[in-house]
Amino acid sequence: MEDEEAEATEPNKEAIGAGYWGGDHTYKKNHDMTKTRSGKSEQLLRVDDHDFSMRPAFGGPAIPVGVDVQVESLDSISEVDMDFTMTLYLRHYWKDERLSFPSHTNKSMTFDGRLVKKIWVPDVFFVHSKRSFIHDTTTDNIMLRVITVTAMCNMDFSRFPLDTQTCTLELESYAYTDEDLMLYWKNGNESLKTDEKISLSQFLIQKFHTTSRLAFYSSTGWYNRLYINFTLRRHIFFFLLQTYFPATLMVMLSWVSFWIDRRAVPARVSLGITTVLTMSTIITGVNASMPRVSYIKAVDIYLWVSFVFVFLSVIEYAAVNYLTTVQERKQRELRDKSIRADSEALTPQKQELMSIGAAERRKLRSELGKSATWDFGRGNMGRFSCTCGLPSTKTMLLQGIFSESESNSLEDYPRGQMATEEEKQDKMVVHLAMNNESHSSRKKGLRGHVSLRIMKNTHAIDNYSRLIFPGTYIFFNLIYWSVFC
Repeated sequence: MEDEEAEATEPNKEAIGAGYWGGDHTYKKNHDMTKTRSGKSEQLLRVDDHDFSMRPAFGGPAIPVGVDVQVESLDSISEVDMDFTMTLYLRHYWKDERLSFPSHTNKSMTFDGRLVKKIWVPDVFFVHSKRSFIHDTTTDNIMLRVITVTAMCNMDFSRFPLDTQTCTLELESYAYTDEDLMLYWKNGNESLKTDEKISLSQFLIQKFHTTSRLAFYSSTGWYNRLYINFTLRRHIFFFLLQTYFPATLMVMLSWVSFWIDRRAVPARVSLGITTVLTMSTIITGVNASMPRVSYIKAVDIYLWVSFVFVFLSVIEYAAVNYLTTVQERKQRELRDKSIRADSEALTPQKQELMSIGAAERRKLRSELGKSATWDFGRGNMGRFSCTCGLPSTKTMLLQGIFSESESNSLEDYPRGQMATEEEKQDKMVVHLAMNNESHSSRKKGLRGHVSLRIMKNTHAIDNYSRLIFPGTYIFFNLIYWSVFC
């Protein structure tokens, strides 16, 4: 609201008191010219007799113009546009001798707003204003001005969203330098009043205060400039819910893969990719609501460090999977090498078995016949027995390494080792044992040593990650919040 008060002066005349009219008790007031309608030649303010395009006391000292402001609301703060919108009442106070009038009792007069167009008024404007307008509902604001102004606010987002911003609304004369017009706060810091109910959704208004200083323009000179300063502290809770907590949960979710079996490739890969994409979405959403500044913000540090942790969890599984592949390849090579070594080192018993003919194999099968029961081991080693149900039992052990097909066929079993007819009548039991104990124990020992060593190295990555990742992230959070809070 701008209340433009041109203080009118009157001649130094002594007022005439009231009196009685004769003996009558009728009260009679003294005549006052300000209460009488004057003709054009006797206009009270004599506006047409002066040139109001000139400032008061033109050619003399600078005219003082007092200012006071009442802030009604802070409508918005925009980080993207780096500005704020404020609605305020603005008042100017100055003294113009040309508006003096003779009066016995009245020290001031109130005129219609149309008078403002005929007299001189200060040309105060808002510096760095982007948009502003004077309210015109329900009538034009002339003597009483309600102004909504959108002005620039230079914000520093290096600590965003843990930042504190100071914005300034600046007032200055447009045409008059400090030699012609002196702007000042009428009552010092008390010239700025605010509504106690002013609040913002994202900011806490810490304080309002006023300052003034001279501004220099190289082409024209020095100007008085008044400042309305207000400090805003951002509420952090919104960003904790929308940014920090989701980012922290994504990092913690990426650690779950350290407890998943390393052979569960789809589970661990999908979990890693999901957390990486979610972190990318969070970073994009935060940057979309911020100006494209060229420096790093506090929230960028937190989000990008969190993204690195999530990405490293994916890299960690890539290392685990690679070492697992190397381990399996080495195990397969050792197994193939052992099989080739065992096949080359044939025992005498197996060499004798290899010399038996097919006819004798068939004869042995027909003689042992349907009453025989065969039990086989698995792989290259096994044991099988044939029990023909005879009371006396004899056992024959054959040492060697056999496959299951070799054990079934009993290929090349030597005649000298074949049971005679008499022995069959004595209820012979044949046990064929295939266990090369020396080779088997040596092979198992070698495989177990290599397998244990590789397995320990592979699992150590996950085991160490379960401790290193959470510990490092907690340490980072301690440093981050201690620095920026």
